[in-house]
Amino acid sequence: MKAFSELLDRLLFTPGRIGKLTLLTDYFRTAPDPDRGYALAVLAGTLELPGVKPKLLRELVMERMDEDLFRYSYDYVGDLAETIALVWGTDQAPILHNAPEPTLGEVVRQMQSLGRTEVRGAVRTLLDRLDTSGRFAFLKLVTGGLRIGVSARLAKQALADMGEQSAADIETLWHGLAPPYEPLFAWLEGHGERPLLSTPAIFHSVMLSTPVAGNDLDGLDPEDFVAEWKWDGIRVQLSHFGGNRRLYSRSGDDISGAFPDIIGAAAFEGVIDGELLVGGTFRSQTPTRTFSDLQQRLNRKTVSAKMLADYPVFIRAYDLLFDDAKDVRGAPFLQRRERLTEIIAATPADRFDLSPLVPFGSWQELDSLRIDPPDPVIEGVMIKRRDSVYQAGRAKGPWFKWKREPLNADAVLMYAQRGHGKRSSYYSDFTFGVWTATESGEQLVPVGKAYFGFTDAELEILDKFVRNNTVERFGPVRSLRAEPDFGFVVEVAFEGISRSTRHKSGVAMRFPRIARLRQDKLPRDADRLETLLMLVS
Repeated sequence: MKAFSELLDRLLFTPGRIGKLTLLTDYFRTAPDPDRGYALAVLAGTLELPGVKPKLLRELVMERMDEDLFRYSYDYVGDLAETIALVWGTDQAPILHNAPEPTLGEVVRQMQSLGRTEVRGAVRTLLDRLDTSGRFAFLKLVTGGLRIGVSARLAKQALADMGEQSAADIETLWHGLAPPYEPLFAWLEGHGERPLLSTPAIFHSVMLSTPVAGNDLDGLDPEDFVAEWKWDGIRVQLSHFGGNRRLYSRSGDDISGAFPDIIGAAAFEGVIDGELLVGGTFRSQTPTRTFSDLQQRLNRKTVSAKMLADYPVFIRAYDLLFDDAKDVRGAPFLQRRERLTEIIAATPADRFDLSPLVPFGSWQELDSLRIDPPDPVIEGVMIKRRDSVYQAGRAKGPWFKWKREPLNADAVLMYAQRGHGKRSSYYSDFTFGVWTATESGEQLVPVGKAYFGFTDAELEILDKFVRNNTVERFGPVRSLRAEPDFGFVVEVAFEGISRSTRHKSGVAMRFPRIARLRQDKLPRDADRLETLLMLVS
């Protein structure tokens, strides 16, 4: 575990992407199998281990120290794994002094082999055998709360750099392999063949667009481009070969289990790129529903018959990558779209349709359409070169996205929680609310939560307010003083808002972020729930 724990420590305190990439590449080059493969799986989020609940960890700590002392320590440190790693004192534990520290591979295989009743004892023993850094790494490993600023994409780029291969090749192989990825490392180091995939229905890296504003299009000829609406669902890739069907998210996660209705309707063979939406297709002549409806189906391994009936999904197709076994990514966009049109016409009308082109003659005309689209599920326009090939990644020039301007509201901070990683000592996760009339008078009701959008300097201001104005504590959450004439107002930017039965306010914001600190405003000047309800699509 020592090399892995040292890697996590260094990644945690290395802020830049290039620095993190160098650390990862060096680790993958020097760490042995299977440790490096399991480390890769941890970083990429593909390692499955029996869950160790925070409750169990707290109970183990309570065997060794006073509950109040632990609570004070946790409140000061702000991160459960880090707190336990620090307070698990060697003078209090029956340390296995003569036992060597286990490797990452040994820890993973031990945890994977445990029965439910064996977890408590195994966790206790491992915490005794590891040093402080090792305990921290182990606890992050088993709780799944890594949060060190490393994405799966960055880890895969490190693999590409290590083996002098393209990131697209790594992405193509990724979903046909499993931890600890020994055949992948053997190929990258030149002493093994390129791995053979267990299923041909693999994920292919998606083509991404460059965000633009109106002025960014100056100098480009509208005649060279076509436009489509940007639909507010989730980007997916549907792959079907030899009877193998898979549905992937844009990041390559296999989400097939949550959408058997789509998988079962894929009668064609090939790979299409599109948007997953809830409701009805153009062909079925029923309305498309909002993203909040789609959320009911996301992040589920299985779905009930009622869920399938209440939230029917379909794919609005954008592009064609493979036509049967033929790779058509090198063909011009309009040629791919012509063939895609034929394919979609032969699919079930309630499960597939084609994203329509938006006629326009100038950027000004397209801007007018973008500002006032014909459907509330549209969040902007996509602009694509007529002759563009389908290439992985975000190449500047072929594709652009021109989104609608974000909505804004002034809200009052109501609750705060500690952040994670380098923010673990700051209150950086904020719940905010707006005013509404109740039987008890004017009250704030929560409408959203945000943990980004502010600078480090603004975070210092927010954190200080939380510490000086906490009125109640609910575990790690702090309730803040929020009155008409005293509190903290923030300007919140968000992409959209919809009704939600899960929230007390009855609404849910889409992608909220803190845009500005409004220290010039009193809480009584913040927005009202009625104003937000008028924005519901």
